[in-house]
Amino acid sequence: MKKIHILGTGCPKCKKMYEVAQEAVKAASIEAEVTKVEDINDILSFGVMMTPALVIDGEVKIVGRVPRVDELTTFLQ
Repeated sequence: MKKIHILGTGCPKCKKMYEVAQEAVKAASIEAEVTKVEDINDILSFGVMMTPALVIDGEVKIVGRVPRVDELTTFLQ
């Protein structure tokens, strides 16, 4: 099972990233745990300075923008 973290303090883009991640998991037909990371110290621990950011299995994949569902699905497969 993949672990997906959405890094962001709760801004509209961060919320949209969470929605896109859930849609992509469904579209890819995989099992994944999608969690929000909103604490600034936890976000910084990933080495991320701009949000929203997407982390899959501990690896930062996207920073500072919301991806399309199909782009994120590619990362998940």
